[in-house]
Amino acid sequence: MLYVLICIDKPGAAGIRQANRKAHLEHLRMAGEAIVQAGPFLDDAGEMCGSMIVYAAANRGEAERWLRDDPYEKADLFESVTIRSWRRTVG
Repeated sequence: MLYVLICIDKPGAAGIRQANRKAHLEHLRMAGEAIVQAGPFLDDAGEMCGSMIVYAAANRGEAERWLRDDPYEKADLFESVTIRSWRRTVG
């Protein structure tokens, strides 16, 4: 099943994002084919302000466990996190 992880940064947390970005990208790479799509949300000024990840997992708990190990999550970057099951229809 596919899960969309929508993670919104806390206001003023750009420093936390930058300090943990390299480790976060490595965490994504280590997930291999489980990462279907991933990338940052951008604010109106073009600055990163959140993350969206489409993650393939057997169940929601697996997606939640993967996110708990993400360096951004461990650094308390996110103001909010939403995980939704998702079915690809186009693309």
